[in-house]
Amino acid sequence: MTDGRSDGDGARDTERVAFGRRREDRRARTVRIAAVGDIHCGEKDGGAYREAFARVNDEADILLLAGDLTRRGTPAEIDVVVKELVDVRIPILAVLGNHDHESGQPEKVNDGLRARGVHLLDEAPFELNEHVGFAGVKGFMGGFGRYTLTAFGEAETKTFVGSTLEEVQKLEYSLRRLSTPIRVVLLHYAPIVDTVMGEPEQIFPFLGNDRLLEPIDRFGAAVVFHGHAHHGTFAGKTPGGVPVFNVSMVRVKEDAGAELFYVHEIEVPAESAPAEPEPGVETPETAGR
Repeated sequence: MTDGRSDGDGARDTERVAFGRRREDRRARTVRIAAVGDIHCGEKDGGAYREAFARVNDEADILLLAGDLTRRGTPAEIDVVVKELVDVRIPILAVLGNHDHESGQPEKVNDGLRARGVHLLDEAPFELNEHVGFAGVKGFMGGFGRYTLTAFGEAETKTFVGSTLEEVQKLEYSLRRLSTPIRVVLLHYAPIVDTVMGEPEQIFPFLGNDRLLEPIDRFGAAVVFHGHAHHGTFAGKTPGGVPVFNVSMVRVKEDAGAELFYVHEIEVPAESAPAEPEPGVETPETAGR
């Protein structure tokens, strides 16, 4: 079910779906988010993840894919990814990664995901319900802190930095469009240096950029998920205290002890949580049954 709303600029509407099935009482108080990135599916990887992805239906309410779904971003590889996701019944949100751009066909990768029903956060934010919304972009490189690359010198350097700034602006716009009090951010590249620690320091500038921090902290995101840094650190925080999780598949397996995806629970404040109907009380959903 979608809630068609337009901000008047011709962009895709923010999408909203129902709160989901209530499997037990705590479902009225928490939203369970499964997240993973960097599964790097090749043409011969069919069946490698299908069973694990099928289990997400019982463990989470929404699945986030943090980019690098393929090895080289070919249509054949995205076909494999789509088949791995065939049994997933909960909403799936995704951003692309650098590997998904390698063959110069990112739009075909997007087409394959759209055909499967995957919502691409780079195109529009997503509201799971009136409480929790999701914004996301791929992000880009550039470094962290005093070592962040600046737009000075050659035109090529300015273009490089401009790509990062464009991603920051897109994330800010996406966060601004969300009407939910709880905002979740999905990226491919890291927004903080903490979660790339463990990688060789020489490649830190190619693993992320902390310019993405400004909209994350300013809009008070509840949590951030990213991938890309396979040998980084699983968890960190922004200067504003927002939890950040590196859900690259390697980190999820080694640090979170999970088979494929990390599940994070977000508490919905009691005063805004959907009320459970009292037994025997007729509601709009039960009327006429």
